[in-house]
Amino acid sequence: MTDEPITNKPVNVVTIGGGSGQFALLSGLKNLKGIHISAVVSMVDSGGSTGRLRDELGTLPPGDILKCILALSPHRETARAIFQKRFKKDRRLKGHNSGNMLLTMLSRYTGSFPAGVQALAEILDVDGEILPVTIDRATLVAELTDGSRICGESAIDTPRGHQRETIRDVYLVPHHSDTINVFPPVLKAISNADAIILGPGDLFTSIIPNLIVPGLQEELAKVTAPICYVVNIMTKFGETNHFQDSDFIATLETFIKRKIDIAIINDRRPDDRLVTLYHQQKSDFVNTGYPEPDCRLIREDLLETSGDIIRHDTDKLAGVIERLISETITSLR
Repeated sequence: MTDEPITNKPVNVVTIGGGSGQFALLSGLKNLKGIHISAVVSMVDSGGSTGRLRDELGTLPPGDILKCILALSPHRETARAIFQKRFKKDRRLKGHNSGNMLLTMLSRYTGSFPAGVQALAEILDVDGEILPVTIDRATLVAELTDGSRICGESAIDTPRGHQRETIRDVYLVPHHSDTINVFPPVLKAISNADAIILGPGDLFTSIIPNLIVPGLQEELAKVTAPICYVVNIMTKFGETNHFQDSDFIATLETFIKRKIDIAIINDRRPDDRLVTLYHQQKSDFVNTGYPEPDCRLIREDLLETSGDIIRHDTDKLAGVIERLISETITSLR
């Protein structure tokens, strides 16, 4: 990556996702010069500390938003050590992390979740904007091929038993109204985007929950900015069993109702020891599928495996996106 700005005019980059995948993407993008980042974040997380706060206090889930704030902060490592530290002693606080609690309290004091997000971003000197895809509370529901339904992101994300039917569809059920609406600043960010990046992240529980919020799909259909998709490196049991790269792309296209313009795909296979470890968790390396998707395919080594965790290397991924912006996106202006 270069220290020089990509263009003379800031490039507006919108990311759409959630969880650790968006954290990895943003951690790399924040080092690029000359871009303005708007991170659109899923609001259906229902597990752990986030789920408890949502259920007990009726707040929007803070966990994925917190990850994005930390990723875009110049104080990322120090902030992670402080804000992801979990309480152990107090009975009610036990299991919560300090960042989720602070974000929840800021939201309640300011009177709105977006204001709380902005306040915490200000504390951590975040450069860019972090936007909940909706400020309406909702539960994610997955419909399986046998007709059964699973309610809640955490239940969908962590299947019980050794076998589960394939997910056929996902939808949102509002908590206190008949409708769910996209947060208006999200539509503005997308309409002004020079590039839109989906993923990486769990397909049905991190990425698609953004796309099924009414209004977002329609906005994506209108944009001329290229839509890029960072394909996962490994499959996820209960969500993308046996998926190849073409399956990820085809599934995503059915939800955005348009073609993906550019797919970014890791082509370096992890070593056999790691693949075996993941296979024990019913997770497999994402291989090339056929027929190839009708979009530009960028296949490069994007692998990072420290700590025996298979993930995208933040710098390698940011380097690919930097080249795309320079070669393709700026030419469309």
